[in-house]
Amino acid sequence: MTFRVLIVNQDAFELAALSGALRMNSINIIGEAKNLEVAETLFRSLQPEVLIVDLQSNCKETLILIKKLRKLKSDLGIVFIMASPDLRLLSIARKDIPVGTQLLVKHFINNIEVIAISIRRSVALAVIGGPLMWVDSLGILHAEPFESILNNMTDTQIETFRLLSSGMSNAEIGRVRFVSEKSVEQIVARIAGHLQIAPNRTRNLRVLISGQYFKWIDPGRK
Repeated sequence: MTFRVLIVNQDAFELAALSGALRMNSINIIGEAKNLEVAETLFRSLQPEVLIVDLQSNCKETLILIKKLRKLKSDLGIVFIMASPDLRLLSIARKDIPVGTQLLVKHFINNIEVIAISIRRSVALAVIGGPLMWVDSLGILHAEPFESILNNMTDTQIETFRLLSSGMSNAEIGRVRFVSEKSVEQIVARIAGHLQIAPNRTRNLRVLISGQYFKWIDPGRK
């Protein structure tokens, strides 16, 4: 069975490349959207059976829209493609992801057939209300995220990692998290330890940590 697929990706190059590759593999791509407004308009007019969404920017707004569309079509298959192997880096809780969603990490996708398999499977899992599942490079499902050094970091450390990388000072992070600036300094030191960032007098620790954050959410970033 060939499902009607709508792709949503704000990166024009990635959108064109993925659409082209899937079409070459006989996937029925009925529409391409570069932003959420266009995605909703195309959804209502084209009535796709599966959404492939790049979960990178505007994550909160993206999830709100996806949940809205799932209410309109309860068996809508959802395939999220993301750069990061850890949802927490994007400030997303597992419970915020619609049931039956397939989660693919870009770094692990080396075969377009894996996406094709996920498209077919996403509809079946949506129908039965299956759990969110991670998909590896062979197309095999996993209930838990893939292993990385991030797995050893607590939710508090991940949140601080994200806030620090957004440009917030230790004092600002402390106010957001209702802790002292000294506590934030200690958390930052533990984050550096997890990331194996050694003290370096010639480079700012916060810059080094921020650099690691952006590599985790976008492995292609230099």
